[in-house]
This record gives sequence, C-alpha cells and structure tokens, in this order.
Amino acid sequence: MSEKNVIVERVFAADVHTVWSALTEKELMKLWYFDLAEFRAEVGFKFEFLADDLDGKPWNHLCEVTEVVPESKLVHTWTYEGYSGVSYVMWELFAEDQNTRLKLTHSGIETFPQDVPELAIHNFEMGWDDIFNNSLREFLEKK
Repeated sequence: MSEKNVIVERVFAADVHTVWSALTEKELMKLWYFDLAEFRAEVGFKFEFLADDLDGKPWNHLCEVTEVVPESKLVHTWTYEGYSGVSYVMWELFAEDQNTRLKLTHSGIETFPQDVPELAIHNFEMGWDDIFNNSLREFLEKK
C-alpha cells in the first residue's frame, strides 16, 4: 500500500485573518465549503457533515480537530461513517504581502477501503481542486 497525499496550494488575494476566518467560522464556511451544524477551531472538537458524491450518494463525514495554530495551521481527521480508515486534512496559511498562500495536505487516503471506487485518490484530487479553485476562490474574491 503506497502512501500518496493530495496537496493543493494557491495564493489568494486576501489577508491571513480573512482566510483563517473563512476556514474556521461556521457561518462563513457554509458559504463556500460545507454547512456544518457546529464548528470550533479547538483541539478535540468533533464535527460532522453530510455531502453527496457526484452520483448523489450521501457520505457522512466524521472529523475531529487535532491541531490548531491560530491564523497559521488547522488539522483535523477525515473519516466516513461505516468505513474503515482515518485520513488527515491540514490547512496551512502563509502571509505573502497582502495575500495568503494556503496549502492543503490531505494524507492517509490510502487507509480507506481500496475496493470502494468513491474513495479513490483521484476523487479527492478533483474535489479539493474544485473547492480551492472555484468555491473558496470565488468566496474570497467577493470579500
């Protein structure tokens, strides 16, 4: 079993505080990410959300915040109800003048069942690419 991470990186025309708020404030998150019932950037905070795949199949995501460095790094687990495996999503923010370079690393995808096509790494690559280059970009450009 080989380990391969999904890494997406982009510079956004927004300051670190604005990007951090987009990543950690529930009311802002639902405008570009997922509609979470609750979210707090606190180690040990557990959250979940339902999201449909491209075929309309709902997947219940179960997550727990594992590391928080305010306005710098947020890490949480990413698992699926009813499936084995634990992956980790790490968001890292870097100030670049008035802009922010945001790097997402999703690791541990290979721990998910290999016989479930929806959990193939290319689906994560496409999903994170769409979130970064469409949803989040559009949200931050409106700010």
